[in-house]
Amino acid sequence: MLDLELLRSFVSVVDAGGFTRAGERVHRTQSTVSQQIKRLEDDVGQPLLNRNGKDVTPTEAGERLLSYARRLLALAEEARDVVARPESEGAVRLGVSEDFAAYRLAKLLATFARSRPGLRLDVRADQSTYLRRDIERGDLDLALLKRDAGEKGAIAVWPEKVHWVTSKTQPLDISSGSVPLIGFPAGCLYRARAIHALESAGRSWHMAYTSSGLAGIQAAVAAGLGLSILSDIAIQPGHRVLTAKEGFAPIDKTEVALMASPDASPATLRLADRLAEFCDSVEAKAA
Repeated sequence: MLDLELLRSFVSVVDAGGFTRAGERVHRTQSTVSQQIKRLEDDVGQPLLNRNGKDVTPTEAGERLLSYARRLLALAEEARDVVARPESEGAVRLGVSEDFAAYRLAKLLATFARSRPGLRLDVRADQSTYLRRDIERGDLDLALLKRDAGEKGAIAVWPEKVHWVTSKTQPLDISSGSVPLIGFPAGCLYRARAIHALESAGRSWHMAYTSSGLAGIQAAVAAGLGLSILSDIAIQPGHRVLTAKEGFAPIDKTEVALMASPDASPATLRLADRLAEFCDSVEAKAA
């Protein structure tokens, strides 16, 4: 029978891409995690990880085990929650930035809500500026938001690189003249970064399309209405990433931050763990 703690360490190492960060995630030392992986490899009789310096990737056998490990851990957690939870667990107010809300996060939240029927989950997608304001004044319990890199006060952070994008099929002449911008309303971190980058390069600009929803921005870029900056997960097949040679280098001074209220409930912290695992897996795939 496979040990769930060993499986949890194995999944954490794969998602985090290394032993040190995985140890932080499962609250174990690096050496303990390494020993647990060795025990798991002994149990299954095959190497599960390729170790190349600090980089760790699953072997073919490790990839086969990974999906089963995730399912076993999810089922074990669901069984534990069903037995242990009180009749009512109150509510968790979660705020997420728009691009994460449009990504696979909805499926994760639905699974979490189904596993805890005594918990009321209140989710709001909004600009990161407003999410940060609301968690600081106590109107949210948990927030997954974008912010300037290096700021303090978060459970976990992930570096983010955003790219200038244009239409793949409706090219624009951006060699000179005013650059048509597509973005969220004033107050958006990406909008501010785009404007700063253009003005620092001595380029003039004007807002060609403003939308409060990510889908509108993505559609406007694909249609050729202007340029925008988007994170890796928000770039679509109808977009073309501009390069530094074209005068539009990636912007890498932002990060994704997971923030919780000081008096976060156990249910809030459990959801925070799930969100952290999700972001670890997204970063590992982007690496």
